[in-house]
Amino acid sequence: MVPYVAMLDIPRPVVAFLARLLAAHRRKIGTPRGSRALGPFRQAVLVLRWFRHRTCVHCLARDAGISQATGYRYLHEGIDVLAERAPDLHQVLERCREQGLSHVVLDGTLIACDRVAGTTERGNDLWYSGKGRRFAGNLQFLAASDGSLLWVSDIEPGSVHDLRAARTHVLPALYAAARHGLPTLADAGYTGAGSGVHTPFRPHPDIASPLAADTRAHNRLLRGIRAIGERAAAELKQRWRTLQHVTVSPSRIGAIAQAALVLNNAWHERR
Repeated sequence: MVPYVAMLDIPRPVVAFLARLLAAHRRKIGTPRGSRALGPFRQAVLVLRWFRHRTCVHCLARDAGISQATGYRYLHEGIDVLAERAPDLHQVLERCREQGLSHVVLDGTLIACDRVAGTTERGNDLWYSGKGRRFAGNLQFLAASDGSLLWVSDIEPGSVHDLRAARTHVLPALYAAARHGLPTLADAGYTGAGSGVHTPFRPHPDIASPLAADTRAHNRLLRGIRAIGERAAAELKQRWRTLQHVTVSPSRIGAIAQAALVLNNAWHERR
């Protein structure tokens, strides 16, 4: 094999931020000094290479001079340390109200994964998304009116509809926020979500087709405002490319996405 030099295209303050979290975690669990194969900074580099470039763990472990099992252990430790700092939903909504935001944007995104065993009550693949036509997990997220990502949920199997996932993870908190003047904008997949969640109008027995001019104008206005927030998930998956296809257990996707959100916030604060 031939060694080569590469640069990690992540701001150094972000690497230092993760290294400090890992060092604090080691002190918390009582890790003796010098007992680890990698120091906190080198472990942070290993974790961030996986997030940024979706590098295989075997390659990361080989480059670091450690076993593959140790590489996985270091990776998941880094994910957990970051995910613990993910923002709480109720605190996020309270901060949005304090800042006077006009609305938040709710949307879902699919995180591709390898095929997973498991079936629904009807005998279909639990993790297969008919909408995305692939095996994936359903992740709900909230974005601010300026497009910045605020919060991400835990993962649901790809067969779960956006509205069902939202009812499980986020809608009760959004109802309370709407009562205090913070409405939510969402796409047609959340039709029927309830009071305070504004979705486009679609033809049904109470709304004739074609839609009236003012109804079409309402839909276009809602779509234009909502589109700014819906870019948040795309930015997260483009910056932290491991979210484009997760090859570890799909049950970890929620923690991975929450860890990526913490890294994203650190990137914006320290650039």
